Amino acid sequence: MKKAISEFRSMLKTVPPVLLTLTVLAIVGMNLLANKSIDTGLDWLALDCGFILSWLVFLTMDVLTHCYGPRAATLFSIFALVLNLFMAGIFFVASRIPGVWGESFVEGSEQVINSALNNTFGGTWYVIVGSSAAFLTSAVVNNFLNYGIGKLLKSDEGFGRFALRSYVSTCVAQFVDNLVFALLVGRIFFGWSLLQCTTCAATGAVAELAFEILFSPLGYRIAKRIKRRQAAEWEAKTA
Repeated sequence: MKKAISEFRSMLKTVPPVLLTLTVLAIVGMNLLANKSIDTGLDWLALDCGFILSWLVFLTMDVLTHCYGPRAATLFSIFALVLNLFMAGIFFVASRIPGVWGESFVEGSEQVINSALNNTFGGTWYVIVGSSAAFLTSAVVNNFLNYGIGKLLKSDEGFGRFALRSYVSTCVAQFVDNLVFALLVGRIFFGWSLLQCTTCAATGAVAELAFEILFSPLGYRIAKRIKRRQAAEWEAKTA
């Protein structure tokens, strides 16, 4: 545990703050967007809008695992999850404060719309628990699978190897994330069938993998920059 904490502290010192900030914001945002389901026009296919941001979270975890190892990346995931729960608490308090949302001013429907907005931002316990469990499970799967693939490769250099690690770990972990959430929330509380849960998990994983492929060159450049900074700090210490 001490080694993992030391790796985590080292990571916080060298990772670009903007990257960590965007990742935490993405976690908060994807849980809000998960409240909106997408009308796919197909009865067997269920999907929510959370996938629009979740790819950024997994790309960041791939970068962190590549540079610092799975323990530090997982500790960051837990840290980000705690911040997300803190923001969920703030949203909940705001939803209970007497007042009216600007979008609720529709004649005859003010109370209904205002209550709906309060419930959306305030969240419900099962959505928060389900999303937290899904994220934590998938983070562990992503980070350690990414690391395991890296250990199997003869060399860890080059975009191709970074991409292989990222694409496989992201696809598997995103499927796990979507499936856990669908089973804990969609099936139990929304009545989704097992087919809908599975297709939601698979479709979401494919959609999020597409974003990962699109932005993985950026992730690789960030990883290279961090590696150079690590090398410079090591040379400074040993000089």
